[in-house]
Amino acid sequence: MDTPEEQLKQFGDACREAGLKLTHQRLEIFSELSRSTDHPTAEALHQRLRRKIPTLSLDTVYRTLATFAQYGMINKVETVESQARFEVTHVRHHHLICGTCNAIMDFQWPLVDEAALPEEVAGWGKVDNRSVVIYGTCKNCLRR
Repeated sequence: MDTPEEQLKQFGDACREAGLKLTHQRLEIFSELSRSTDHPTAEALHQRLRRKIPTLSLDTVYRTLATFAQYGMINKVETVESQARFEVTHVRHHHLICGTCNAIMDFQWPLVDEAALPEEVAGWGKVDNRSVVIYGTCKNCLRR
């Protein structure tokens, strides 16, 4: 896993490559997301960042996250809840999502990542990413 300094350097390089200005707001949004382990929503990021940047609008956070995702700087985690969740992708991984508390846990599954596609979809085209999302109930919610 990269150090925070290496992540910020890679982020700066990615912004320059995409033709994006490295603004204070973009840097703070990326930094906060890179420190997060809970796959926050845009609203959660906005609340955390308002302490540092009181003038930051929720719309700016949404637009910035969409731009980062478009350029592959972050990953948008697809969930069944109505709000998207976000993460800085450190290594290839998949997600377990609790349907009760909405907690998300990362896990690696090399067998899926390296497996040949089923014959009926092998000729479909070019696959850019494989992502498994498993829904269930976490052990904390099962205990309740």
